[in-house]
Amino acid sequence: MVDLVDERVRDGVAQEAVQAVIAKLSSHFGNRLSVGQAVREQHANTITWLANEAPDAVVFVESTEEVQFIVRACAQHDVPVIAFGSGSSLEGQINAPRGGISIDLSRMNRVLSVHPEDLDCVVEPGVTRKQLNEHLRDAGLFFPIDPGADASLGGMASTRASGTNAVRYGTMKDNVIALTVVLANGEVITTSRRARKSAAGYDLTRLFVGAEGTLGIITNLTLKLSGLPEAVSAGVCAFPTIRDACDAVILTIQSGLPIARIELLDEVQVRACNAYSKLDLAEQPTLFVEFHGTEASVHEQAERFGEIAAEFGAGAFTWETRPEDRTRLWQARHDAYWACLPLKPGAKALATDVCVPLSRLADCVDETKRDIEEMGMIAPIVGHVGDGNFHTVTLVDMDDPHDVAKAKDFIGRMVKRALAMGGTATGEHGVGQGKRKYMEAEHGAATIDAMRAVKAALDPRNIMNPGKILP
Repeated sequence: MVDLVDERVRDGVAQEAVQAVIAKLSSHFGNRLSVGQAVREQHANTITWLANEAPDAVVFVESTEEVQFIVRACAQHDVPVIAFGSGSSLEGQINAPRGGISIDLSRMNRVLSVHPEDLDCVVEPGVTRKQLNEHLRDAGLFFPIDPGADASLGGMASTRASGTNAVRYGTMKDNVIALTVVLANGEVITTSRRARKSAAGYDLTRLFVGAEGTLGIITNLTLKLSGLPEAVSAGVCAFPTIRDACDAVILTIQSGLPIARIELLDEVQVRACNAYSKLDLAEQPTLFVEFHGTEASVHEQAERFGEIAAEFGAGAFTWETRPEDRTRLWQARHDAYWACLPLKPGAKALATDVCVPLSRLADCVDETKRDIEEMGMIAPIVGHVGDGNFHTVTLVDMDDPHDVAKAKDFIGRMVKRALAMGGTATGEHGVGQGKRKYMEAEHGAATIDAMRAVKAALDPRNIMNPGKILP
């Protein structure tokens, strides 16, 4: 085993300890453990511009007991443990800056039970959202959280994901009822029961939702489900300016219109989507909207939204009611990240997000747009604006130090702007490594100390996904 691990010490993690853990795991898991460089690199950050920091080994697990075995072996030697779902996180959550063992949960992909009468289900963490919704289709149910990527549900809980449906159905924190978690000492806990509410003790479920694997590894989830709507209608409309589009969003939400999806694309993002997804939209700031309900209620909602949009100069609506047309439209929205890449060939994409109170949405987006133009950057804007959340995909030439510095400055300005407006550094991408430096500015030193105390209590050896969240 001596040859299988780099001869190095990262932050005090001795390579003799890493080698001892790999030897123990190899004898237990056989060919389900890999130390190959390609596999290790695939289990670190590969999507955004953050450096790829690979683990020392990857283990493909199939049960909670196997996760326990790995965690106990790592705890014995103070070796880091990083949970891996599908690898679609954007802020370096799966990187291994201190090395260690990546636990690949993708084979824990069973839907364990569905309770249609209670509108809930129990799944393993490797189940993806598309897999779950295929399983639920015949029952007339669906899981509404849709971050775009076919992410694993364990990963979505760990990063407190949301997505296009959040304006109506909430985020992961609103749709996770209970979790089974392996703690840093190898013990297994269940955070709650299947009841929809409880006043019994601390809310440990929400403690682990969004913890990014820094407090424990999720091996089982109980999730809320929703009924498939009787009718669905999706539409597209363009606006003269990005502020007009944002003001239409604000009035729509303030009016209490129960819209299911409302997505903003600036004219740069529309141009990219037209080319990548073969659309023919007007290259103007555009809203994608969707309504769920009965035939009558969907029609009424669409009419009311059309009236609101017209107040802000919206052009004619294009409505899609056939499932295949709606799917094509929303697939184009989900492919927005990939559509941006040809805008600057050879560049890396830095996808980042902020979220502000709804009343400040237009101000924040407008000022961010002005920043992009004044700094001469290519950074399309797209967002789940119904809850004040929007993203930029900043394209960066990593071989040009000036371009890199400019991008970092832009992101810092964007976060500072959001915080000044009462917002947050990240609405849904999570903290990981990319947003750690903003946490104290957002929360204050005393709050960060409280977070550190929780981390120290549950993971005193700091082996659970170290180097994430806490500055």
